[in-house]
Amino acid sequence: VQLQASGGGSVQPGGSLRLSCAASGLAFDSYKIGWFRQAPGKERVGVSCISSAEGRTNYGDSVKGRFTISRNDAQNTAYLQMNSLKPEDTAVYYCAAVFDYSGVPSCPPNGMGYWGKGTQVTVSS
Repeated sequence: VQLQASGGGSVQPGGSLRLSCAASGLAFDSYKIGWFRQAPGKERVGVSCISSAEGRTNYGDSVKGRFTISRNDAQNTAYLQMNSLKPEDTAVYYCAAVFDYSGVPSCPPNGMGYWGKGTQVTVSS
């Protein structure tokens, strides 16, 4: 199983980025996908989660209304559209997958089965 996050970069406050998470080696449409981030010196925290099938979503309070998670099962890819970026969004962003037994969009960091390497997002003027 491989997950590859991409799309990070440097952007000014108020800007946008779209992260992608390309998956291989798993039945993608049966897995929940979560996005997480880790800022320097801080713990890895959940950003957003999307269930399989119905694509139900969940967001961390700090990103609600600004970030949108989505998935394209035909392309085995999940996305995180990030708008109105703030300096405090600066972090390494990771995607992760776990088999979806419940359809509930909950992606606890210690419960994910597969992780990809991160992509750096820097928001600075």
